Amino acid sequence: QVQLVESGGGLVQAGGSLRLSCVASGRTFIVMGWFRQAPGKEREFVARVGWNSGFTYYADSVKGRFTIDRDNDKNTLYLQMNSLKPEDTAVYYCAASSGSSYHDSDARAYNYWGQGTQVTVSS
Repeated sequence: QVQLVESGGGLVQAGGSLRLSCVASGRTFIVMGWFRQAPGKEREFVARVGWNSGFTYYADSVKGRFTIDRDNDKNTLYLQMNSLKPEDTAVYYCAASSGSSYHDSDARAYNYWGQGTQVTVSS
C-alpha cells in the first residue's frame, strides 16, 4: 500500500523559512513533486524532482526561493521554502508519479497524493 505522509507545515512570518518533508512508502516512483492549493483557488504546481535523475523543475512563482530535494535512502522528499510571502499561504501536497503522458507540472501526471500540510505566511 502506497503512503505519502507530509510534515513540516506551520505559521511563519513573511521572509521566513519552512522545510516540508514527505515520507513515501509502498513502492518507488519516477517523479515526485509538490503542489499547493490556496482557499478558493485551483491546485497549482510548485516543483518536481526525478527520483533517480535528480532533475528539478519549478513554477516561476517559487523559482529562486524554493528548493526541492530527495533522500533516496530515506524515501523522503523535501521542499525548502525561503523568503516566504503571504501569497505562498496554502495547503501543500506531496505527489508521486509512476510514469505518465501528462507533463510533470500537471496534477494528472501523479498517481498518489499525501494528505496535505498547511503553510500560513503572515504579513
